[in-house]
Amino acid sequence: MSAKLSPRQVGDVTVIDVAGRITLGEGSSNLREGIREMVAKGNKKILLNLAEVTYIDSSGIGELVSGFTSVANGGGQLKLINLTKRVKDLLQITKLYTVFEVHEDEAAAIRSFA
Repeated sequence: MSAKLSPRQVGDVTVIDVAGRITLGEGSSNLREGIREMVAKGNKKILLNLAEVTYIDSSGIGELVSGFTSVANGGGQLKLINLTKRVKDLLQITKLYTVFEVHEDEAAAIRSFA
């Protein structure tokens, strides 16, 4: 199953619940398109909820970085919540854990947007 995105609004923050696999091909392109769509609509505060991500590969990590860059270039912020152990380990191994702002609690993450 490739990644399924379910966007929802919490105040002025767009929370995207991601479920499934973020892998080379359809999974990572779904993520890319979803983030681009949010940026195109003018959403500047994006929170990716990765609690239901079952698997992520290097292509998926690349899409997270690409999405982060797209949002930042548009003057916005992209943050992550509810990382699974696998995603957290991969971000730490690749040293990207320090690039992303990561939260465990959705309410706290939403409050953290300036």
